[in-house]
Amino acid sequence: MFGSFALKTIKLPETTLRVRHGGSGPPVLLLHGHPRTHTTWYKVAPLMAQYFTVVCPDLRGFGKSAHPADPHDYDAFSKRAKARDCIALMDHLGFDTFYLAGHDRGSYTAFRTAMDHPHRVTKLAILDGVPILDALERCDAQFATRWWHWFFFAQHGKPEQAILADPLRWYGGTEAAMGKENFADFCSAILDPAIVQGMLGDYRAGIHVDQFHDLEDRNAGRKLQCPLHVLWSMDDDFAELYEDVLEVWKPWSAYPVYGKGIHCGHHMAEEAPVELARELTTYFMKTGTFIR
Repeated sequence: MFGSFALKTIKLPETTLRVRHGGSGPPVLLLHGHPRTHTTWYKVAPLMAQYFTVVCPDLRGFGKSAHPADPHDYDAFSKRAKARDCIALMDHLGFDTFYLAGHDRGSYTAFRTAMDHPHRVTKLAILDGVPILDALERCDAQFATRWWHWFFFAQHGKPEQAILADPLRWYGGTEAAMGKENFADFCSAILDPAIVQGMLGDYRAGIHVDQFHDLEDRNAGRKLQCPLHVLWSMDDDFAELYEDVLEVWKPWSAYPVYGKGIHCGHHMAEEAPVELARELTTYFMKTGTFIR
């Protein structure tokens, strides 16, 4: 899995991350979603490594990266804290600027990284995500019915109890669909109570902390200072919830916003890896087409 990529555990100022990286060329940081680990990129990363140095960490609280000990320390689980991890990681690897793509929960960390550190992120790709503030402000009966887990996961104790009673039944996933090694890594995460609690911390921070960081930015008129490309899964409910996804993002970007839907289910890196790698590679390699 991942071919010649190096797998390391890297101690950073605030946390320790498990990281896989390989390839050569301009750096690209890929951030996974919930309940996956960095191994979800196992088909995408080698394709992109033909053109880029590809860096795939387990986010703080996920996989085999460290997780905050106190589940009520929402700041430690926040996307702002995870954004600092991203910057520290790329500093450690020697990269001053980099391309960035995040999927699902990873998209929120990617967004926060680009907002908080505008001089570091050259281009941003958001996969199956809108700002947390927008998601909550647009919440209606349809959102609450389909994405009820946002609010359930933000509680304490009961989500862990429900998930850990039968993690694989709760989350789904098979070796045939995910690949042997990726599935094994996924199972290792969802069967570990500490990791489950760490993953849920991402949702708790979203409700208690992250949405207010978004609100502060909007009230201050801050926007993304790098090109933005948005991709979403057509065979999931994302487009139904947000209709015109690009319109949601336009107020947040100082650049024109582009993007498209991909015909796959939610876990696009596993279900449509060739198309996703092509989209990201084309976008990151393209120059001269984005004008302020």
